[in-house]
Amino acid sequence: MPDVTIRAADGGSFKAYLATPPGTAARSSGVVLIQEIFGVNKVMRDLADGFARQGYVVLCPDLFWRQEPGIQITDQTDAEWQKGFSLYKGFDEAKGVDDLKSTLAHLKKLPACTGKVGSVGYCLGGKLAYLMATRSDADCSVGYYGVGIEGALGEAKSIKKPLLLHIAEKDEYCPPPAQAKIKDALKGDQQVTIHSYPGVDHAFARIGGQHYDKKSADLANQRTAEFFQKHLK
Repeated sequence: MPDVTIRAADGGSFKAYLATPPGTAARSSGVVLIQEIFGVNKVMRDLADGFARQGYVVLCPDLFWRQEPGIQITDQTDAEWQKGFSLYKGFDEAKGVDDLKSTLAHLKKLPACTGKVGSVGYCLGGKLAYLMATRSDADCSVGYYGVGIEGALGEAKSIKKPLLLHIAEKDEYCPPPAQAKIKDALKGDQQVTIHSYPGVDHAFARIGGQHYDKKSADLANQRTAEFFQKHLK
């Protein structure tokens, strides 16, 4: 699938990977796919293609474009991990959310899209998906093992659309005290659904990753598919 160019709200432009449903001329709902710390790499492009096969128009924007446009690394070497952490530390979260909102607006206007659009993110993207629920007009959002959500719970009152969070109970980047804080703050919110996955670590749904757990990944992905079916179709 081709990359498209999106205009940033504060000037400049960035690329986003576009994936569209195969073999259909009908307009479809959209999904903004939010990257991990490794950029819009093969893992993210494969995820985008997977959501497209489920019937969604997908845009996965390059959120590190202000630091190093087009970065595509893996989780297979220590050097790449260090590169990913370096990019993460230098990432401007507020501008990243603005870029996601620009991506959302761009996606809504694509001829292939119905204008109904959700978001889904992993790791870094998991927190950003939460922030899309608090700061954007996305129709729904899904976060997989988001890092740092516990520090942004003051924004929870701004959630107006459905939000689904997948939490890994052995997540080294979101330890039990942080998980408890998230669950306590969001309990009773009718817009929020939280699922915990015992015995699995961070990135349990990343195929090929060190902590990949097929059983938990399949369950989380099925729940996400049902969530999008309910709120986007």
